[in-house]
Amino acid sequence: MKIFVTGGTGFVGRYVTGKLAKAGREILILSRSAPKAKEVVPWAQIVEGDPRKRGDWQQRVAECDAVINLAGSSIFTVWTDSARKSILDSRILSTRNLVDALSGAGQEKILINGSAVGYYGSRLDDELLDEDAPHGSEFMSEVCVKWEEEARKAVPAGVRVALCRFGIVLGRGGGALSMMLPAFRYLLGSSIGSGKQWMSWIHLDDLVAIFSLLLEDFSLSGPINCVAPNPVRNAEFARVLSRTLGRPILLPGVPSFALNMLLGEFADVVVKGQRVIPQKLMEKGFSFRFPTLSQALEDLAG
Repeated sequence: MKIFVTGGTGFVGRYVTGKLAKAGREILILSRSAPKAKEVVPWAQIVEGDPRKRGDWQQRVAECDAVINLAGSSIFTVWTDSARKSILDSRILSTRNLVDALSGAGQEKILINGSAVGYYGSRLDDELLDEDAPHGSEFMSEVCVKWEEEARKAVPAGVRVALCRFGIVLGRGGGALSMMLPAFRYLLGSSIGSGKQWMSWIHLDDLVAIFSLLLEDFSLSGPINCVAPNPVRNAEFARVLSRTLGRPILLPGVPSFALNMLLGEFADVVVKGQRVIPQKLMEKGFSFRFPTLSQALEDLAG
């Protein structure tokens, strides 16, 4: 199987494509800088181009059996007007160009499109959210809704579209955990805000297994909650991480107002949350290698 990937040099993309390549998949990664990309992902063929712009790279999409779309500028920044535009446009334009490239491909293909549990918005209650839950009204909800709408436009062309709503992705060498570990190791870690907000998370190895399932199981499409079956509250996450590292929590929780002053609206991403469950995957009988946070953190940081 030949797979075309955007966002393949990022934290998630590097790991997923490396594992898929090791499993015998042929990987093509789109990058604006071929030499730099080749250093980061030596297991892949590099196709030079900008996913936000139409170009010759779109012809390579038709050669592939599947597309994994992870392109998008980082949300981990203060959400100025220009940052908001970049966050939204980078996802919409990249997806639009991929859908255009797939529209005349002819044979049945799959588009595995990134999204996030931010689709559901901030939920302060204990409601369990499956794939049928309504979307929220915040900025990230708007981004996810529009991103998914753009991807769905490939369906009339016969493309199977999977909308992967990621929780917090836990892995080595990047992502949220790489930002948490130094603080907890030096006894500076603690909970955030009230500590009661839910955190829906997933181990990178389980994410790879989900992608592999999507590539093979033609009955799976539409929104897929890519999260472990056991979300936790923020305070519990802090306790499990401190116990795993053998480092006590000495400091009080970081107050929400301080984060709001520092990060603006982006602070809502960390001081609020949502309790999301992988209903479709559980109905399929998907077996999580790391279903609990303690298992995941012991593997990654123990």
